[in-house]
Amino acid sequence: MISANQIKTGMVIKLEGKLYAVVGFTHTKPGKGGAFLRIKMKDISSGQTLERTISTDQKIDDAYVEEKKLTYLYYDSQGGHFMDDENFEEVVLSQDDLEGLKDFLKESSHLDATVYEGRIVALSLPLFVELEITDTQPGFKGDTVKAGTKQAKLETGAFIQVPLFIDKGDVIKIDTRTGEYVERV
Repeated sequence: MISANQIKTGMVIKLEGKLYAVVGFTHTKPGKGGAFLRIKMKDISSGQTLERTISTDQKIDDAYVEEKKLTYLYYDSQGGHFMDDENFEEVVLSQDDLEGLKDFLKESSHLDATVYEGRIVALSLPLFVELEITDTQPGFKGDTVKAGTKQAKLETGAFIQVPLFIDKGDVIKIDTRTGEYVERV
């Protein structure tokens, strides 16, 4: 437990059973009443940002988290299998843990994991990944001028909308935050 006055940007705190990363804060001392902190924080598991006002004499749980690098190995009925890059132990994550990430994972992909009390509480992909197109309708001469899109299947099995000039075998860069095509590599 720490005093609210000891909160710093970048610190991870535990409020109401959830972990939050402190993004910013302001200390306010009004003319009447006690001082308070307005904290801007990000929910580690959902990524949602919110603001909270707390009294400076309130006690807060300081949560110790560690960051790990994981390498994706393969996926089977148990879930996704990863290797901890530090100690080379195998970590298995369920399909629910990989919600929204599986479409961008290929063998040897790297992820950042946030670990709290020995349990992975958050996973994050790099901002951009490069994946090969395994199936799409063929492009035609002159398609670079049109501003249309077509559906394409990625090497991970996911489908994405790409410009008409993209062909089977092309490698494309994808923004993992939006799941959208960025450019041909």
